Amino acid sequence: MSNRFASMALALALAFPLLAAPDRAPRAPQRPVNLNTATVTELMQLPRVGQKTAERIVAFRKQHGGFLRPEELMNVKGIGEKAFAKLKPFLSAAPAPNPATPGK
Repeated sequence: MSNRFASMALALALAFPLLAAPDRAPRAPQRPVNLNTATVTELMQLPRVGQKTAERIVAFRKQHGGFLRPEELMNVKGIGEKAFAKLKPFLSAAPAPNPATPGK
């Protein structure tokens, strides 16, 4: 009989995390992330983008002068067509605002 209770307790212990999981939705930004202005932290809010990938995106942006369109994100190491397809709904590539020219 104790074997039966041990099995039941084990099953419940294993099932508990699965019951709690629906509260945790995949992370996704509330509005599109601008690839030309987003910080590493903001880029990390994108699904499946960790710190290293976010840092690569920022480095690519600095080296190439920004993104003209979101599809250029596939030029960043580690972001292929499949990853881009998952990210595309959360991206924008609006030009970064120019700093105000003094005296104008």
